[in-house]
Amino acid sequence: MVSHPRSPASRLGEGLPADEALRRLAHYGLNEIPTTPRTPTWRRVLQQLRDPLILVLLVAAALTIAVGDFSDAAVVLLVVGVNTVVGVVQEVRAEQAVTALSAMSAPTARVVRDGKERSLPATEIVPGDLTLLSEGDIVPADGEVVEAAMALVDESSLTGESVPVEKAPDSDPTRGAVSAGTIIVRGHARAVVTATGAASALGRVASLVGTTPGLTPLQRRLAQFGRRLAAVIVALCAVVLALGLVRGQPVELMIVAAISLAVAAVPESLPAVVTLSLALGARRMAERHAIVRRLPAVETLGSVTVIATDKTGTLTEGRMAVERLWTPRSEATIAGTGYDPAGRVVRDDEIVNPSTAPDQAELLSAAMLCNDAELEPPSETSTEWGALGDPTEAALLVAGARLGLDHAALRRELPRVEELPFDSDRKRMTTVHRRPEGGVRVTCKGAPEAVLQPQILADSPDALARATTQAQALAHRGYRVLAVASADHEAGARPPVTWESGLSLIGLVAIMDPPREASEPMIAACKGAGIVPVLITGDHPLTARTVAHRLGIATLEEEVTTGTRMRADTGPELTAVRVFARTTPEQKLDIVQAWRAAGHIVAMTGDGVNDGPALRRADIGVTMGKRGTEVARQSADLVLADDNPATIVAAVEEGRRVYANVRRFLLYGLAGGTAEILVMLIGPFLGMPLPLLPAQILWINLLTHGLPGVALGAEPVAPGAMRHPPRPPEESVLGAGLWPRILCMGAFIATVTLAVGVWARESGRPWQSLVFLVLGATQLGVALGSRARPDSLANPFLLVAVGVALALQAAGVYLPPLRALLDTESLPPTDLVLVCAASGLGYGVMRLQTALKPQRLPGGDRPEAGTHIARRARGRSDTHTGP
Repeated sequence: MVSHPRSPASRLGEGLPADEALRRLAHYGLNEIPTTPRTPTWRRVLQQLRDPLILVLLVAAALTIAVGDFSDAAVVLLVVGVNTVVGVVQEVRAEQAVTALSAMSAPTARVVRDGKERSLPATEIVPGDLTLLSEGDIVPADGEVVEAAMALVDESSLTGESVPVEKAPDSDPTRGAVSAGTIIVRGHARAVVTATGAASALGRVASLVGTTPGLTPLQRRLAQFGRRLAAVIVALCAVVLALGLVRGQPVELMIVAAISLAVAAVPESLPAVVTLSLALGARRMAERHAIVRRLPAVETLGSVTVIATDKTGTLTEGRMAVERLWTPRSEATIAGTGYDPAGRVVRDDEIVNPSTAPDQAELLSAAMLCNDAELEPPSETSTEWGALGDPTEAALLVAGARLGLDHAALRRELPRVEELPFDSDRKRMTTVHRRPEGGVRVTCKGAPEAVLQPQILADSPDALARATTQAQALAHRGYRVLAVASADHEAGARPPVTWESGLSLIGLVAIMDPPREASEPMIAACKGAGIVPVLITGDHPLTARTVAHRLGIATLEEEVTTGTRMRADTGPELTAVRVFARTTPEQKLDIVQAWRAAGHIVAMTGDGVNDGPALRRADIGVTMGKRGTEVARQSADLVLADDNPATIVAAVEEGRRVYANVRRFLLYGLAGGTAEILVMLIGPFLGMPLPLLPAQILWINLLTHGLPGVALGAEPVAPGAMRHPPRPPEESVLGAGLWPRILCMGAFIATVTLAVGVWARESGRPWQSLVFLVLGATQLGVALGSRARPDSLANPFLLVAVGVALALQAAGVYLPPLRALLDTESLPPTDLVLVCAASGLGYGVMRLQTALKPQRLPGGDRPEAGTHIARRARGRSDTHTGP
């Protein structure tokens, strides 16, 4: 789409002729943003199968089929199939959920065509159309304002600016133009469409989103692990095959043994464990009203080292609220959430009301009278209080209600008889009200520089100077400040010059888009987990600094970098800054990319159109479902359907749980595989020519890596998981000391197994059957010892799985059909004591190893936590909690 010049007919108010509109629609196309085409199912399946570990399993299945071992091949293929189906189903369900949340920003629009007003789908708007915009409307396309009456537009979704902007016919683009996706919050206007679809401001930002998401940290680590494991398996198979042939074993038997050992060495349950863990995490997220669009995104949040977050609507409520009141006699603060009148006004640590704080009541009464907004109570369509009109004026009504004032009663008592509406040049609004006892009351509110003037106020110069100093102090703290004044005139009296003269200052009102209740605990939890929070907003630097300070992101002394400084390249390194203000969508991309280039895993949270590109570029994007724009929802990996940022903390914890369970399974599964390899390699040197037959290896592998292995993926989160910093981004999935633990545990299991085998052979017992039982039972004991919370009944699935596996392992020796299949011999019951002792040893050694493993250093909320993370990103620390 391209912009189109306005036609003379549009300027005259006749709008476009219908036939010309059709011609332009055919030429420019529909007024919609191109969306990413849906991924076909076959492509989703291929994406699941491209995982290196899945490829290793497919090769192993092919080899087992080649040697005629169809049963084991079926098991491996079943694991691959289940993993693929679960991954594809989760992606499709997430896409459907996001589609259900999505709706076009402006489904209908009002235009003038052939001189008549018409309502039509917003997609049919064309350049040159004359659009009619009223309070509450969503602007359907970019346009130039040709008429306006007190028009105020909320542009926060596009610019990040929390304060609405006044619109009027003007050559200045800030005042004379409206953008697609913004909202008319007061007044009405007419605008001639200048750009639609991809050519609009919304479309241009959306075009930056076309970055293909890369692999998640877990996917990268598992891919690296899969490649290395494949190489090791090939080498070990060659060694086992060569040793068997040297000892004179039959070629066919050794080929089968080598392939069986390869299958045993592959932790084929790993994809199922990963998928189960992610699916459980996605389900828990869904219960918390968070939609996971890509399954691996659950784990990614557990790996993040930096959370870059938007301010307006994400950390803040996205609406204005009065927080502080000042009068020449006292100061007060106001608490509450949203537009709900429930709240309190506190002065000197005491809750006050109109009778105990008459000066504050006078201030808010005047602000409520000089006001055109309305509050809307909850209804069938909305469970929250809402507002009509200017958000700033709505905030004044809420503040008065929280003090205990009744807006409707005030209007009945003091009906409005005259007004001087707000004007961007005067920067104030004045209303005149009839008093019950006769005469009138004049109320005025506006910017301090427009009200605190001698020609407006009759107060002394000292009083004006004091109020001006207080207003500047509040503005420096990021507040939007309004001065309120009033005067009473007797019946028939007129002011000396105009109604806006001879007034008396009542006080100042400090307004801000307040942080959400959940934002401060969320930031504190992230810092406690060693994650660096970074605030990126298009809002004013002072506002950004104040919000960042209140939430604990940065101190008031820390530097705030603006988009202008970034453009001029006069600021510090981007990774040295915690607060960015007045940024463009392109600059948000640059900030995210700078952190990623420094080796960090970055999560980006935002809800506006201007956040879309950064959401896609980050390792994981998180957006709001209700307030979030369509561009943000389509760019994000995680959609918070209830707009609650606290869910991010739960997602981080879920991600860490998933990663810990993957490592827990790798420790268990690879230790067992290592033990099997050592038994097969060392056994012949201890007088056991072939310690285990191929069928016995596969049976042990099936039982240990089957249900118990998958059950480990459902382990609950370990205590203290959120009190430690994230793992270094470049760390291998087997890093942080996991390899030595695998080798030690594998060597222990092999030692116990070989010792029992040698003893049984020397005592004339069926040593191969005892080796078979002990090797499997010891591994299952290790599985029990791997639990995250061993002293609780959490994850009973693992207890049941281990019990079933032990029973099936024993059945392999005592049930005649299985005994024939596995070529084992029945053992006397007394030998089972030895098997149980070996299983208990496996449990005890695993618990001892867990207790002795090095602990990660806590990140806490120390000032140097960010430096600690950067140090870890460069690989200077390897102490961790979890497996």
